[in-house]
Amino acid sequence: MTDADDFGRLVEPYRRELHAHCYRMLGSVQDAEDALQEALLGAWRGLDRFEGRSSLRSWLYTIATNACLKAIARRPKRVLPIDYGPASDPHDPPAEPLVESVWIDAYPDEHLRYEQRESVELAFVAALQLLPPRQRAALILRDVLGFSARETAAALETSPPSVDSLLQRAHKTVDARLPEQSQQAALHALGDEPLRELVNGFMEAWERADVDAVVALLAEDATLAMPPHPTWYSGRDAIAVFLRARPLAPGTRGRLVPTGANGQPAFVHHSWDGGAFVPHAISVLTLRGAQIADLTIFRDPAAAARFTA
Repeated sequence: MTDADDFGRLVEPYRRELHAHCYRMLGSVQDAEDALQEALLGAWRGLDRFEGRSSLRSWLYTIATNACLKAIARRPKRVLPIDYGPASDPHDPPAEPLVESVWIDAYPDEHLRYEQRESVELAFVAALQLLPPRQRAALILRDVLGFSARETAAALETSPPSVDSLLQRAHKTVDARLPEQSQQAALHALGDEPLRELVNGFMEAWERADVDAVVALLAEDATLAMPPHPTWYSGRDAIAVFLRARPLAPGTRGRLVPTGANGQPAFVHHSWDGGAFVPHAISVLTLRGAQIADLTIFRDPAAAARFTA
């Protein structure tokens, strides 16, 4: 048997892309890490049985996919608040965070190769989580990874016609959910300088608690969500009411540090604890033209730590 060091060197070129694959399947960075570790352990134990009839990459993806399918069977599906319930009244306080882990979380861009960014955008990952597990796997293997129908059938222990059926049904659900333009296309169309102005404008307005300036950057039908709270708001006016009452109320102090998450502009939010600014959340911007269509604020210090480590 190959020793552990040899095995590590063998699979290391695939580790980052496998981790992104597990995230697409599961919608959670921690769940993806757990599934990847389970998959690599399975690959290590089964390496002697790898007969080379497929590439090492395909074999590893098959193991990782099945580790994810097992994980999906053990826990609730991951969603964003917009898929969990109706929009909230901004005059009411946010609902308490849900105890169970049902939320998609943000994925650090530093873990991605550039060409992977479109396939982990928030809208796409959220749409994937609405699919039954085998439809989800089929769509990712075929459309994202470019596996053939035969390779996908082998990975899912089914037939190529069954894969085609799974894929057809998956497309019907996902295509109805996705915006007309991906975020990568939107960012490219906007251009570097206008994007820089938008990002800097949002950051500066938030740090000076200028609600009017923040809201001016939003689309009329913008949404704001903040998992793990199930609460979310729809429309500029509702978002303005919430911002004035809560995160940007008079006297609040905050600092934003630009980062990247899910292939989209993002910030690490820091709050003032009386002695220092402490990271506590990640916000991810979804753009439509030169406006912010969705603002998703992941209020989780552990998640924020992934972007500041």
